[in-house]
Amino acid sequence: MSSSVFDENETKEFDIANISSSQQMDKLPSAYKVGFPPRKSLVSEFSEALKETLFTDDPLRPYKDQTRSRQFALGLESLFPILKWGREYNLRKFKGDLIAGLTIASLCIPQDIGYAKLANLDPQYGLYTSFVPPMIYAFLGSSRDIAIGPVAVVSLLLGHLLGQEVDYTKNKEEYYRLAFTATFFAGITEAALGFFRKLKGLLGIQNFTRKTDIISVMHSVWGSVHHGWNWQTILIGLAFLGFLLLAKYIVSVFTLLLYKFRIFEFLGKKKRSLFWVPAIAPLISIILATFFVYITRADKHGVQIVKKIKRGVNPSSLHQIYFSGSNLVKGIKIGVVSGMIALTEAVAIGRTFASMKDYQLDGNREMVALGTMNIVGSMTSCYIATGSFSRSAVNYMAGCQTAVSNIVMSIVVLLALLLITPLFKYTPNAILASIIINAVIGLIDYKAAILIWKIDKLDFIACMGAFFGVVFVSVEIGLLIAVSISFAKILLQVTRPRIVLLGNLSRTTIYRNIQQYPEAARVPGFVIVRVDCAIQFSNSNYVRERILRWLRDEEEQLQEKNLPQTEFLIVEMSPVTDIDTSGIHAFEDLYKSLKKRDIELLIANPGPVVMEKLEASKFTELIGSGNIFLTVGEAVLNFSKKAGEEA
Repeated sequence: MSSSVFDENETKEFDIANISSSQQMDKLPSAYKVGFPPRKSLVSEFSEALKETLFTDDPLRPYKDQTRSRQFALGLESLFPILKWGREYNLRKFKGDLIAGLTIASLCIPQDIGYAKLANLDPQYGLYTSFVPPMIYAFLGSSRDIAIGPVAVVSLLLGHLLGQEVDYTKNKEEYYRLAFTATFFAGITEAALGFFRKLKGLLGIQNFTRKTDIISVMHSVWGSVHHGWNWQTILIGLAFLGFLLLAKYIVSVFTLLLYKFRIFEFLGKKKRSLFWVPAIAPLISIILATFFVYITRADKHGVQIVKKIKRGVNPSSLHQIYFSGSNLVKGIKIGVVSGMIALTEAVAIGRTFASMKDYQLDGNREMVALGTMNIVGSMTSCYIATGSFSRSAVNYMAGCQTAVSNIVMSIVVLLALLLITPLFKYTPNAILASIIINAVIGLIDYKAAILIWKIDKLDFIACMGAFFGVVFVSVEIGLLIAVSISFAKILLQVTRPRIVLLGNLSRTTIYRNIQQYPEAARVPGFVIVRVDCAIQFSNSNYVRERILRWLRDEEEQLQEKNLPQTEFLIVEMSPVTDIDTSGIHAFEDLYKSLKKRDIELLIANPGPVVMEKLEASKFTELIGSGNIFLTVGEAVLNFSKKAGEEA
């Protein structure tokens, strides 16, 4: 029997199915009535709303019934989580952190040099960014596994946004000052929320487009084929890219071999120990590539090299940050955009590993920690740092126990800055491009795109909009497309809420969506609808019109079948979390429209907020308190009796 057909058999089925349940309800002394919430003062109502909005996790709970000294200690621990877990720190944990720190340091040194190139910064600034920010985060952050440093996406975005404002080749000093300013305001953005080009290096092309869309990039690539490509550079880049990809997937290959030779049980013990293979591969690549370039003097044959990385500790860059002038606005704009992207990535990574290890990650504390480290970083010649997924994965696999692994990595990077940076002189840019490409390949997750398509088509459109926007236009246009589509989705959900028709499940007093439960029967004389969201000015007219349309459709079907017309309309309001003045006016208009048709309006299960506003507006007096019920079943039972008595 189709849910869209209302005939005599369906009426009979409902009557028979509900005889026993009606008899049981007749024996009840009385039906419950919808309660009116106690009135609150304006101050208490505002304070409760403010607390629920800003402090959902009740941060003051640990301070209750504590001595002043203990409250002070808890306050320090909330600011510096290292004071809390540091009390339980031991040699066993340090061993895990030491190994993990040394491992991610071997990964971050070659990556940081490449990421700095993505942002059009000198190589040492990438190393600086893995020195100061991780040290700050270790004291302020709540994640045990996240590894801090520059990342490919943020570096590429920062380089693109800075390049739109300042020409790096013509005004290098202003470019750096704007980068530090953007980093400062990225940190401010993250902290405030807490409180409330790859082909260029691979092919050896010197004059490369500053645009990031694929058309401009490919035009530069193929336009330079006769005079810009260098075969030695291409050979170095492709050879080591192949080596990096092989190292990255060697664990998977090893897994297949073990499975083939029926020694898969051995894998459970040994697979985890192979994490160092892809982790150490970038450093090995840099050592080998630098050695080959040095002994063959390939730099004299057109192979571009790093040439020089400044040796020593970060110089202060506080005096280079713009705090006035037109560049201040540019820095804020770039910093806010880059900071939000960096924050999103870090929190997502932190929550992933916190879920894997079953501990709580404090989102507000993370934003404060990330913001503070970038503020300090902007004053010490660093650019925007965040959580790196590749490093965090290696950190986790290496057995890190606490954020001390970040401190170990920071110390190793400091030693590298003091002692070995001159050794990178002959490092070819092609190997840095290979490292970046290898890292970026991991960002392409087609399985996630397929999953998004299966779950939500609008989310998939936003995903594809961002992808094609970045590929064919620019990074910010891609982000703008994704945000616009997502915002349009939210507006659509708010302005066009779901309103469904309910039917009765046989031999119960349960009423459910007839589209989800086709066997649910309509109740003769009643039209029962449910509104599935808050009723506000943005959707109030739609809610009224959609309910009237349901009523009109049902009446037309009844008229075609020569069945009794609708006498009662029941609106089930349990999903309605709030209603404003426009929503109440819409219900008043609905009541008047129904009255002209001799149809009575009934309301079932309004929540406390809704009930309070219905009473304050005197809507309850308009329809009568006897027309408001705790459940749909009670409304149907009471007015079925009433209709029978009148008959």
